[in-house]
This record gives sequence, structure tokens and C-alpha cells, in this order.
Amino acid sequence: MVNGLVYRSTGSWYDVKLESGEFVEARLVGKLRTKGIRTTNPIAVGDKVCLIVDDDNNAVIQSIVERKNYVIRKSVNLSKEAHVIAANVDLAILVVTIAYPVTSPGFIDRFTVTTQAYGIPLLIVFNKIDLFVDKEIQLLQEFETAYEIAGYPTLRTSAQNKTGVEELDRLMDGKTVLFSGNSGAGKSTLINALNSDFELKTGELSSTHQTGKHTTTFAEMFDLTTTTKIIDTPGIKGFGLVDLEKEELSRYFPEMMTLLNECKFHNCRHISEPGCAVIAAVKNNEIGQSRYKSYLAMYNEDKDNNYRANIFPK
Repeated sequence: MVNGLVYRSTGSWYDVKLESGEFVEARLVGKLRTKGIRTTNPIAVGDKVCLIVDDDNNAVIQSIVERKNYVIRKSVNLSKEAHVIAANVDLAILVVTIAYPVTSPGFIDRFTVTTQAYGIPLLIVFNKIDLFVDKEIQLLQEFETAYEIAGYPTLRTSAQNKTGVEELDRLMDGKTVLFSGNSGAGKSTLINALNSDFELKTGELSSTHQTGKHTTTFAEMFDLTTTTKIIDTPGIKGFGLVDLEKEELSRYFPEMMTLLNECKFHNCRHISEPGCAVIAAVKNNEIGQSRYKSYLAMYNEDKDNNYRANIFPK
């Protein structure tokens, strides 16, 4: 039995890096594949696995080492409950664009709630700042303020002129880093800027809808350096929450969590209750308006609310 790290999953086969540094193509042992797994993928990129490799280099994964965390979202496959995007992440980076294309606040906030729930540090990267004019810069400042109030670090980047790339590289040093974001947000271009040896496929925006064309089709891990790993993920349009009770939702908004004991009622929903410290903070601009709107949308789970079509509130 040898240990390995999953670098890529393409369905029923997995590219695994062994402790020796050698890569093998492995499949799952049958019992693991059917052992009550309620996700579309029983094994995810970043999983540490135990496997048997025979003399012909045929490898079979026997077990998964317990995950320290994972990033999960609702699956588009209705027969399954969820899809694990990646496991054992030290830092999640959400690449956001104010324009070209627009990343909706609802999408950002669902991602922040997920990483908060699973204890994954998050950095919000505002990309393509070289394209911004006055209107976009004003929106950028508003959202930087909202997320910094919530306790999330932010960074401005541009792969085209290398703005923020050196700082990003420093923040990633020695970590396993998940890159995520909408299609067209520039994840792959930004990763290529971090290491000139990378040649990740990049795509242009659809001229009709200013949305990204999918270029990454599955999550894949790369060694940026000997100690820093990057997990590049497919551009995703929606990010459905999994296994979070709405009564607990405010606990995953850090700026609301700090005010819980100040509300008049201990079971305050922060919607219409008198003496609600969260509502007061929103009115006083101590909590971002967009963050609160996202909280209400998630709490109410409005099935007609299309996060792909949302735009930044005026």
C-alpha cells in the first residue's frame, strides 16, 4: 500500500502523484465507489489516498484519508446531492470581475458562506482592473469595503500588466490554493501570469452576453513551486449551498456573527424583528447592502432568483 495525492479526476480514472514523485493513473476499488457516496464524485482533486500499485503500474485506490476540509456545491446532476470541487485546501481564491463579465454579488456571497462553513481561508481577487473606468472603480471600492468589513482580505489584480501578481504569489507561498470564479473571470490567465511555464488554456468572452466561454473542463492540480500547489477549477455559473440550515445562515456572515448577542431576540432572523442589531448596522452602512441582500435571498431560497443574471446593485 502506498500513499498519493489526487491531481486530476476525469470521471472513473484519477491521476495520482505518489510520494516518490511518480504519477500513476488509478481507478477506484468497487466497494469505495458504491459505499453510500452522496456526491457526484467520491474522490476529489486534493484528496490524499491509499492505493495499491502492481508491477505493471496498474493502480487501484483503496481508501481516502480523512479530509481536513473541502469546497462543495449543489450538483447539476439531479440524481446526486452535491459535487465536491476540491479537498484539503489551505486557501481559496475567488476571482471576481466587476465587468467583462460581471460577477454577481449573490455568487460571491454563496462562495464566502461555503468557505466560512468549512473553515477555509478566503482571498477575494478583483481581476481585470486594467479595464476599469470611473464607474467600475467606484463599484470596486464599494465592494472592497463591504468584504473588508466582513473580514475578507481583497486584492486587485491584472494579468495583462502584472498588477498584484507578485503580492498574490507571496500570499500563496507554501499553500494548496483553490482558484475559482465565473467563466471569463480570468482565472487561467492569472495562473499563467504566476508561472510563465504554465500554458493553461484561456478563452475569450462571448460577444453576445459578455459571459465566459468554458476553457477548463475539470478541476486539476498543478505544482506552482515545490511547496505551492494550485487547483484550477472549471468556471461555474452558479453556486448552490449544501447542508446549511437557514436558521444558522447568519453565523456564516462574519459581520453578522459579531452582532448576534446585540439583537433583542436570541433567535433573531435579522429580517423584520424589532431591536435587530444587524438591520441597524445595515442602515448605518456598517454592513454592506449587497451582503445583506444576498443573505435575504439565501434565507428565502427564492428559486426564481437567477444568480447568473444578477448585476451589482445600484
